[in-house]
Amino acid sequence: MVDSGSVINDLLDSALRSERWNIQRVPDNQAVLVLAVANSFDLIITGAMTPGPEDMELLRKIRSVRPHVRLIILTDERTPGDVIAAIREGAFSYYSGPFEHSALVEMVRSAIASPTWDDGIEVLSATTSGISLTARCDFETADRLVQFLRGEKMAALSEVDREGMIFACKEILLNAIEHGCNFVSSQHVEISFVREQGAVVCRVKDPGEGFSLEGVRHAAINNPAGDLARHARVREARGLRPGGFGILIAKKLVDELIYSKKGNEVLLVKYVRPAAVRPAANQVQGEKDNC
Repeated sequence: MVDSGSVINDLLDSALRSERWNIQRVPDNQAVLVLAVANSFDLIITGAMTPGPEDMELLRKIRSVRPHVRLIILTDERTPGDVIAAIREGAFSYYSGPFEHSALVEMVRSAIASPTWDDGIEVLSATTSGISLTARCDFETADRLVQFLRGEKMAALSEVDREGMIFACKEILLNAIEHGCNFVSSQHVEISFVREQGAVVCRVKDPGEGFSLEGVRHAAINNPAGDLARHARVREARGLRPGGFGILIAKKLVDELIYSKKGNEVLLVKYVRPAAVRPAANQVQGEKDNC
């Protein structure tokens, strides 16, 4: 671990040492490079005070010697294109400040627990207006992908709209992994995130046979007005995990949610609005809580 200041250092020390991991802290990236070339580490975490491009260069050099190293980038100084570069160079995850400390701790634990991971996300194309990629069909890869999206920031949207859009995309992505791929890790979901004229659009496509949205009785969005718990009984009878709110939540957090005729492709659209008409943070949080 590169020194990130007392708050982050103490946070990670507590999380890792409680699970009996040995931590070696170093002052800078040069010290990391010297150690990583000579030794094999389960996980490397860069320092939050180092600019993102410097961390990317460190990652390139380490992976030229140790191609499967797990490295999480922390940075308070990001530049455009850093997130795409981090995915392409094989970073396990990427955090640009400010970020949720609890999310970082969970990602660190996921990095340590993941047996195979570095073929999970592949960039198909990337431009200044968007990115297209594939993700392996498992929850761990979905979590990594969502964090990369959070790191990109998306300046076109307010903080509230951005978080709402990412939350909605995550719900649709998890549905695709569970119902479109049936958790078969050899299968992959296609995801695109693009800034169009006046809108940000997310596209999720799974390799499944599709479905009719109106016929999905295990989803809360199709509950009749007088029976808001019907989907829960249907899920229990089918042996499905508790849930079924994903589509309903996603629909409330974006401006448009459009399924293809086959049902295995979804478009989520969030219009770019002037600051004067953007919702307050507590309004969107209330929408999540009420779903």
